Amino acid sequence: MSSANHNPQAPSGFVAFVGAGPGDENLLTLRGADLLSRADVVVLDRVAHDPLLRHCREGVEVVDIGPDAAENSVSLRTIQEAKSGRTVVRLCPGDPSFFSSVTDEVAACGKADVDFEIVPGVPPATAVLTYAGIPPAVSVPEFRIVDAAQVDDWSKHASCDGTLVIYNGVAEAVPISKALVTGGKPDTTPVAVTSDGTTTEQYTVVSTLGRLGPDLKHAGMAEPALIVVGEAVGMRDRLSWFETKSLFGWRVLVPRTKEQSKNLSEQLRSYGAVPEEVPTISVEPPRTPQQMDRAIKGLVTGRYEWVAFTSANAVKAVREKFEEYGLDARAFAGLKVAAVGEATARALVEFGVKPDLMPTGEQSSEGLLAEWPPYDSMLDPINRVLLPRADIATETLVAGLTELGWECDDVTAYRTVRAAPPPAPIREAIKGGGFDAVLFTSSSTVRNLVGIAGKPHNVTVIAVIGPQTAKTAEEFGLRVDVMADKPSATALAAALADYGAKMRHAAISAGEVPRRPSQMRRGARRRVK
Repeated sequence: MSSANHNPQAPSGFVAFVGAGPGDENLLTLRGADLLSRADVVVLDRVAHDPLLRHCREGVEVVDIGPDAAENSVSLRTIQEAKSGRTVVRLCPGDPSFFSSVTDEVAACGKADVDFEIVPGVPPATAVLTYAGIPPAVSVPEFRIVDAAQVDDWSKHASCDGTLVIYNGVAEAVPISKALVTGGKPDTTPVAVTSDGTTTEQYTVVSTLGRLGPDLKHAGMAEPALIVVGEAVGMRDRLSWFETKSLFGWRVLVPRTKEQSKNLSEQLRSYGAVPEEVPTISVEPPRTPQQMDRAIKGLVTGRYEWVAFTSANAVKAVREKFEEYGLDARAFAGLKVAAVGEATARALVEFGVKPDLMPTGEQSSEGLLAEWPPYDSMLDPINRVLLPRADIATETLVAGLTELGWECDDVTAYRTVRAAPPPAPIREAIKGGGFDAVLFTSSSTVRNLVGIAGKPHNVTVIAVIGPQTAKTAEEFGLRVDVMADKPSATALAAALADYGAKMRHAAISAGEVPRRPSQMRRGARRRVK
């Protein structure tokens, strides 16, 4: 039954078959994201589509089905949920209208008189080609898409004068190429096979129909993959943009929590990297709360002229205390607020507080002191500064503010303790060269990572935020390859991207295939280009 005029909130329930797209989670349609945000139940293969659950509301019921789940059991579950008045989203690979296995599920909804909607997804036939630098349909007489599982005779496809796109054919890629040649296609016809298209695992082998067998021999191709046959493949050298990103496919270790590294990880992904957050410290409340309680009371009653935040964790600690007392950002009215750097400033803005002072140069205690005004009894009615910090913070800022004539209340807002060791596969990847790079954002991240997981392998690129962190890394016997030009996480990621771009350019200039650092260690599995 068609549902063009359905009400997704109606008691009768509703099923939406939503195309999840080709792999890149950012290619989900706006309609798909909207339906996910209102779903009561989401039915999906979590291995393939788990990142899309970020669009769902809290408390949504998730039904995980594998790729081999029986169609009738999935249909029964979706129909039962819809009949009970719930909104069900069934996430489907690619576009539900392209060689989809959910056709029978859709038909079952119609037979059961359940309202449904089919939401198109970005099809791999166009998206994967575009991400591989192959124009899907530019100046070609024909653009043909076929499912290898449904083809018995390839001779009729050998006559295609344009671009031939083949789904579900990677296991039979060599027999298919031979059949096309037998059918009359020249053996010099360009062909490309792309696996894991639109993701940072994307890999493309470019060959010809006549040489595809030997070129694929050691490539390790598996589904999902697309085979593209035609002269359009030859444009890849000029149009490739995704696999040529400076850090494409690099597995980068970020020794921070997910909350701390959100923006850094997004920046790394924009360079094509695969960031992996491994926390090296755990943040805990102070052993006794009285000091923070007095500080918050003094902040509200006008004891301070300034509040200086030296980390996002300090902002979080104060914010949690505010919530405990029923306060909000309005309690900062009349106070001057300082932030040591970009990440701390972002945390303040999210809290509803705009910092009055930030370093214009080095983002550190020294940089903040360089900007801090001396105490002036004519201009400043109060000479006291609240400094909520970690238990292991250095005294640089307190000493500098004291020299400027300020009196500091140096308060322990939180404690930092070494995090638990990461899972064994992560530890093995760190020591065995499974990571292409590690970003160290402080000396403590160096000490703690080595302490909980061991030293990174010597092929791993070591990137540090500044000279002090570099010194600590070298003390642990690590070779520093990259250092940010200014002490910020943003600059550090940019410096690593520049390093990766130079590596890639050097390999191409030498006539070699660009390889990631992890592919250079002894015993690393190499793919043939």
